[in-house]
Amino acid sequence: MATLALLSVAPAASAHGLLGGHFEERVPLILSAILIAAAWLLYIAGARKVRPHGREALWLHTAMAIAVLAVFGPFDEWAETSTSWHMLQHMLFMVVIAPLWALARPLPQWRAACGPALQPLWRGILRSGRHPVPLALLHGALIWIWHTPSLYLLALENVWWHVVEHACFLLSAWLFWWACLRATPPQVPHALMAMLLTLMHTGLLGALLTFGNRSFYGASRELADQQLAGLLMWVPGGLVYLAGAGWITWRWLKRIWRRQGVAPQLHEDG
Repeated sequence: MATLALLSVAPAASAHGLLGGHFEERVPLILSAILIAAAWLLYIAGARKVRPHGREALWLHTAMAIAVLAVFGPFDEWAETSTSWHMLQHMLFMVVIAPLWALARPLPQWRAACGPALQPLWRGILRSGRHPVPLALLHGALIWIWHTPSLYLLALENVWWHVVEHACFLLSAWLFWWACLRATPPQVPHALMAMLLTLMHTGLLGALLTFGNRSFYGASRELADQQLAGLLMWVPGGLVYLAGAGWITWRWLKRIWRRQGVAPQLHEDG
């Protein structure tokens, strides 16, 4: 599956520089491809030792395929000249790939494949997942920092910074969604607060882009394109965060009903 996904975007990747152009320009893209392929293959190897539950493997493979398309597909090339396409790429990272990674729960498979060498890393990730609000603040800070005009343009002009930008969005969003969607009952209020906080500040950023009366990212970018980018963050992104909050609440209520024996009674009454 990894090979087929990489081959499917090979023409676009070649046009953007992964397989063509100067070697110095291709290094960060090649490293990105190696990291994504390594994470995918390690999961496959670990799944032979620790069997995924339910649809976890499906979520992981879907997320990795979308990640390949988002990073090496035409989105990255279109994002160079279009603010709305750039925003769509970012939204794929933050509200599609990241929550799918969280639902996939790949840590047991990665731990089984990597052995004891990386145990401190996995323990650190597990500990961070107990704090949804701080992770939401970290993720939110990175969103606002990378959408400032100077850093936004820097990421477009420099491939290394472009890769760092993508890594910041992907990793911080994954930790945020993982901490929220996998919250234990005592952590549910914190997870809902983290979701609400993220919904509010991303909606604010989307509104600023939508109602701005000039292009924030250079005269070469059309104002209408920026406004469309703001709407993408504001409306579809907001709906995803609302859906996430609803899923957390429903999961929490099901636990309460199961513990109190209400769910079977509701089934019988129905």
